[in-house]
Amino acid sequence: MSIFKKLYKEFFGLTEQTAPSGAGAVKMPKDTKPADIKKMTDQGVNVQLEGDIDEAKLVNNITDYRGGVEFVLRDPADAVRVTNEIQQWTAKKGITLVKKQIAKTGKVVYLYFRLGEDPGTESQKIQGYLAQMPELKHFRFKVRGEQAPTPTPAPQAPM
Repeated sequence: MSIFKKLYKEFFGLTEQTAPSGAGAVKMPKDTKPADIKKMTDQGVNVQLEGDIDEAKLVNNITDYRGGVEFVLRDPADAVRVTNEIQQWTAKKGITLVKKQIAKTGKVVYLYFRLGEDPGTESQKIQGYLAQMPELKHFRFKVRGEQAPTPTPAPQAPM
């Protein structure tokens, strides 16, 4: 134990909590030393290493933003609350919400924003805010009701 940690514990009168044997699994950070894990398992504690926090995937390009954002929630019960949070945040940032649709299941939400003077900056702000929300499984920039551009065939080399 480090000197600072020991001083801190003594000053505040803190004690470390240990899990009783037979209790559920204790989640430890990924960087936990193998010796500490072995010590805990010898005491009869079931140890599991924590994974990374799941956050929304960044699969969007800034140039894909044309005002529409569609996202999938982990828990459909949070649809209204999360949508209202996003709506309040965008209003505070000066981005105007034009259309809001929540699917009947509550799992998929579609928001359409009015494009401002600098869509690139807006898309960065929106992407940054949505990416840090743990309630979202993933999101994408998509405008509903708009035809996807057809891919142009690549020119073939003469034979």
